[in-house]
Amino acid sequence: MPQQPLAITVGLIGLGQMARALAEGWAGQFDPPPTLVGFDPDEQACREARRRVPALQLAADETEVAMKAEVVVLAVKPHVVPAVAGRIACFVGNRSRLVASIAAGVRLGELQRALSSDRIIRIMPNTPCLVGAGAAGMAAAAGAASEDRELVERLVSAVARCHWLDEELLDAVTGLSGSGPAYVFLLIEALADGGVRMGLPRDVALSLATQTMLGSAKLLLAQSCHPAELKDRVASPGGTTMAGLEALERHGVRAGMMAAVGAATRRAAELRESADP
Repeated sequence: MPQQPLAITVGLIGLGQMARALAEGWAGQFDPPPTLVGFDPDEQACREARRRVPALQLAADETEVAMKAEVVVLAVKPHVVPAVAGRIACFVGNRSRLVASIAAGVRLGELQRALSSDRIIRIMPNTPCLVGAGAAGMAAAAGAASEDRELVERLVSAVARCHWLDEELLDAVTGLSGSGPAYVFLLIEALADGGVRMGLPRDVALSLATQTMLGSAKLLLAQSCHPAELKDRVASPGGTTMAGLEALERHGVRAGMMAAVGAATRRAAELRESADP
């Protein structure tokens, strides 16, 4: 169901996949949607953005986006942030614009210094935002007012479930939900391979595995209980599910998943620290 109108102008600097997902979500979830203006130096990215979001107005450069928008979304690669910030600081400085950054690893302090503003929010989304089913961790600079937080949450909620956190926890968000889709795809692939090993046609096995993962996640969200409770409902004493769960524990699947989140979190911190001046 479309949400209430959002009578603002949102500008996107960078029109890659995630930025396009956000714009598409805003265009589809608000009635009428906010005014959307964007820029990307890549002409193909601009064409794809206009194809997916016909209402998107293309700007000539970053400064036009910052000049027109009340909310500026930084959706560029981390190494590009200093140059872009230098070009738009005169428009967003002194708290004149709310800035929401999805540039991975670029900390609030860096953005505050580069933009001469503390009205900034960092967002760590994941790729399921592309289908309106993402997850996002968010952290706000001290200068972001409660109204700023509410506005960004309303925008991001169009494509993702949002969680406000201390900035120090965003590396863990990267390790869990940012990298998590790859872990889930690996599990789906492994489930399907198991079905093929037991004689199922590959297309059937993959369909069953994918739908099982999707349905299980939706059931857990709908029930709002601990996953162990739903697991125990499926696992009858001495039954097939218990045999499968025992095999998973014996082969270290639980420990492996926990280790994956830890490894990705530590790597996110390493990459961020190596990029710090």
